[in-house]
Amino acid sequence: MTFTRLGAWLSKPFVFFSILMVMKIYLAGVVVFDSSSAWLQLATGIPSVWVLFCLIEWLAPRRKLGVYVTVNLLLTTIYFAVIMYYKYFGVIVTYHALQQVNQVTEVKGSVFSLLHPYFLFVYIDIVAVLLLLISRRFRQWGKSLSMRESNVLVSAVFVLSLSVSVTNVWIHRDSINELKQAENMGILGYEAYAAISSVTEKAEDPGNVTEEAIAKLKGEQHSAAPLYWGEAEGRNVIVLQLEATQNFLIDLKIDGQEVTPVMNKLMKEHFYFPHFYQQVGQGNTSDAEFVVNTSFYIPQHGAAAQDYGDLALPSMPKVLMDHGYQTATFHTNDVQFWNRKELYKALGFDRYYDAEFFGDEDTVFFGSSDEVLYDKAADELLKMSRSGNPFYSQIISMSSHHPFDIPERKVKFQLPKRYQGTMVGDYIQAQNYTDYSLGLFIEKLKKNGLWDKSVFVIYGDHMGLPIYSLSNHEKDLMREIYGREYQYAEMMNIPLLVVAPGVTEPKRLTQTGGQVDIFPTLANLLGISLQGHIHFGQDILNEVDNLLPQRYYLPSGSFVNGKGIFVPGLEFKDGSNYPFNGAKASEKDSTEEEYNRALELLRLSDSYVSHLPKHE
Repeated sequence: MTFTRLGAWLSKPFVFFSILMVMKIYLAGVVVFDSSSAWLQLATGIPSVWVLFCLIEWLAPRRKLGVYVTVNLLLTTIYFAVIMYYKYFGVIVTYHALQQVNQVTEVKGSVFSLLHPYFLFVYIDIVAVLLLLISRRFRQWGKSLSMRESNVLVSAVFVLSLSVSVTNVWIHRDSINELKQAENMGILGYEAYAAISSVTEKAEDPGNVTEEAIAKLKGEQHSAAPLYWGEAEGRNVIVLQLEATQNFLIDLKIDGQEVTPVMNKLMKEHFYFPHFYQQVGQGNTSDAEFVVNTSFYIPQHGAAAQDYGDLALPSMPKVLMDHGYQTATFHTNDVQFWNRKELYKALGFDRYYDAEFFGDEDTVFFGSSDEVLYDKAADELLKMSRSGNPFYSQIISMSSHHPFDIPERKVKFQLPKRYQGTMVGDYIQAQNYTDYSLGLFIEKLKKNGLWDKSVFVIYGDHMGLPIYSLSNHEKDLMREIYGREYQYAEMMNIPLLVVAPGVTEPKRLTQTGGQVDIFPTLANLLGISLQGHIHFGQDILNEVDNLLPQRYYLPSGSFVNGKGIFVPGLEFKDGSNYPFNGAKASEKDSTEEEYNRALELLRLSDSYVSHLPKHE
């Protein structure tokens, strides 16, 4: 009798589907948050689910099984998206990421590489239900459910669940860290909060955005006679953005083999910044293009090319054009990818070269190889130089794109056995090929006479090896490479090389810098004043102190300073410091005043850019 009653109770869709959702909430909690928060996830997640289930009981009593299956599928997809997004970006996905859906087919290899088979267990019940729908007995069960549950019971559960959900959201709404918000609000509660807050948020008055206000927040000390001012005046500018290139590759040897011999040589002969950091968001590579060319920060929610692509952006191409430069950008992918066609208009490039120009010769990942990119770009740059005017060009390499499975014909680095079949090993081989191709480009520029007439900026666009994506064995390999734990300070670190033959010298500059600083640093070398031009970076050849706000791959409120990276908890006081070079963390590594200044810099950038007029 007891078993009969239990079976009858479990056969109720409310109970049956609640059990299924418990398993999915638990899985998402284990993957995204540490295991100690799994019970917290159940306590905060189930009330949000019950709110929806109560609505089903009220609004669809006659078709409740079909509606339960549909809602189950929707919620499962949300949890699955949260898991997958976290595995790469380290943040909680929101509805804003729907803008990226049309990009997925281009990077499907990256998506599948992050897909652990056990993640698919979140869908196993849906497959089972669909198979059972074939059964007449199952359909009969569905018909037998066409009855209302007790209104009193449903109302009580609804009021209690809604109260708990709203309370969880309300008491944690002031936390700046999205991961902590999602952990304490529950994933569904956080998703609802993110949607509502983004609709109601208001941009600040752009009149508050002044050069003086920015300089004060950053703590800049402008020199009356800056070092290297105008020493590369009139030279061509070639900005090389290397796909997924991290700083640990520089001067790295694996069992005696150099991984990046070309960049190692440049590092030893020119300016090298070992403490340089990415500042990208959802748009990754295209975000790096935006930040470098504008010296603004990325938007809060979406990719810069999509959110800001229709604006008339003050930019490096426009400033250099005013000083007689031709401008062009080179990228082997289709210009429509990440809305680049509009972004390039917004930035003011004279022309762009994309897949239509490079063709499908010698493809790697989703475009022509780096060898083809550099070979054809070098020819175009020579043509541009013959006009008599200097040029500014940005060249985007792509062959070392995640998941780093370059064709065998491109592999030039023989991995030790312990690295074979790992993401770290594949990454090293892909980056070795990137470095090899860069060497071919340099040789061609030396032969055609452009090398000595140009200033080069070489940097990584974003990390290649997110902590969240690595297996335990791969983390061990990274520990072997670094001689310490692979942490945020290592993950966010990308290289910066500034090369101007005859001007730059062997110099290791240890001040902190980020992608937002490239524009003002180049302007100093070229002798171009940015007075009256709003920008958020600084000339890192002369400024020593720096403050770099982060808002992606790390929670909002994170920042980089001269000592390391700070990541907040629910607020500043329970945050964590990740010092450079594996040093011991100290509370003195960051201050609440820096935290507040970093957030204010982001607010000022958002305000200024969002009020810009649209481009023609």
